[in-house]
Amino acid sequence: MSLAAVEDGQREFSFSDQDFQSLARLARSEFGLSLAESKKPLVYSRLARRLRARKVGSFQQYLTLLETADESEERLELISALTTNVTSFFREKHHFETLKSELSPDFGKTGKARIWSAGCSSGQEPFSIALTLLETIPDAARRDIRILATDIDPAVVSRAKRGRYSNEERTAIAPALQSKWTRLCPDAPSAFEFNEEIRKMISFGELNLMVGWPFKGPFDAIFCRNVAIYFDHETQQKLWLKFADKLRPGGYLFIGHSERVTGPAMDGFTTAGVTTYRKIAGSGSALEN
Repeated sequence: MSLAAVEDGQREFSFSDQDFQSLARLARSEFGLSLAESKKPLVYSRLARRLRARKVGSFQQYLTLLETADESEERLELISALTTNVTSFFREKHHFETLKSELSPDFGKTGKARIWSAGCSSGQEPFSIALTLLETIPDAARRDIRILATDIDPAVVSRAKRGRYSNEERTAIAPALQSKWTRLCPDAPSAFEFNEEIRKMISFGELNLMVGWPFKGPFDAIFCRNVAIYFDHETQQKLWLKFADKLRPGGYLFIGHSERVTGPAMDGFTTAGVTTYRKIAGSGSALEN
């Protein structure tokens, strides 16, 4: 069904302004997601298939379902439907160039690094991080270099854990890195997968950025790109503060091309490139107070 048809009132399900506002409140309280009134047709289009899948006859019934205590999985289906998991290997290349030139040499000297891919989607970002490190630290997989990769969507995390992608995506990886760290899948000729050594560098897990984070850090770098665009301004500012608190002094925060760090968090950051921020030495958890 087209959005035009929805706007004309030719809906399969009734969807009142009150229904939309109730969904918007739930999305914000559970996930920090900001849904403007202009998104109502899109919300209908994305969620109508969930109503069909759950065999409910109206958005009111769907809201009642979402509020049921044992429907946590459906609430995750909700956020998955309302957000877009668009990613690729080495997306926004300037971030990986900074990782390679500014951070990787130090990691090579110390033999230790902690990097967080927050909003890793189906895994292209953390694998791109690992490949970048392996370019300058060939034995990185055997050092104390670890990448934490998290996402709220269990479906994309499951795919990321497999480390298997289409051959079309493989073209974004340099031939030398392809030959060393990837292999064609014998059971799926149109796909490739990363080998076990590089996969051991990455720990994947599910995480809602709006709830408590079960780790202390500090991280040398945090990638959170094209995630905060779904949040309202207040939620974004709180998120930047929490990231600052988890970074070591001098650590880097990489965000999406349409995102900017603003508000109190900028007292603890300095710009270090396009959508790249570096934590100022001497700033710490006081940023969150």
